Amino acid sequence: MDIKFVDRKEIEKAKKRDSKFKPLLEALKKLEPGGDAIEVPYHDDKNVNSMRTAVYQYNEKEDVKIKSGKDSENKRIYFYRVK
Repeated sequence: MDIKFVDRKEIEKAKKRDSKFKPLLEALKKLEPGGDAIEVPYHDDKNVNSMRTAVYQYNEKEDVKIKSGKDSENKRIYFYRVK
């Protein structure tokens, strides 16, 4: 058995978040530091967690800093760029 250590960046992930969150990811590209935020309505907290995971993966890939804020009363989540 030949075992080899490789840098994690060399590994391409098989699962992509391109379908369900494509509009969100496209909107993230238009965010500017200190500019407007993106408002996204949601139905349950599972949706919020999935969106945040997709955004944080986008942060890592694009080397940007996008944060989120949640308005539970109106069931909206906001994403804004800080870096």
